[in-house]
Amino acid sequence: QVQLQESGGGSVQSGGSLRLSCAISGSKPNCMRWFRQAPGKEREQIVRIITGNGVTSYATSVKGRFTVSEDNARNTLFLHMNNLKPEDTAMYYCAADLIYCSSSRPAYEGQGTQVTVSS
Repeated sequence: QVQLQESGGGSVQSGGSLRLSCAISGSKPNCMRWFRQAPGKEREQIVRIITGNGVTSYATSVKGRFTVSEDNARNTLFLHMNNLKPEDTAMYYCAADLIYCSSSRPAYEGQGTQVTVSS
């Protein structure tokens, strides 16, 4: 079992930065992802990290602006978001699978944290 708790969301002006945190408890997942969903839009996977080897994959929409990192000592996953744009406004979710990244919905998800970017 894995429990995930996001934090760090908030309101920021266009061009600003935020750092989201995902506190992980229980078993250590091998596949972790950040998703986001804006009202009326489909959920979007924005980054994936394989914690075993650190390999990352970013969506085109965030590449070059967002960075994922791990703090193994604190069992926390971070999402560093720079140069935020109004279109980044969404609920952001941390998700995990214990071994392989599921091709469908992840096995574990947090409750989400809201990010709002104003122009």
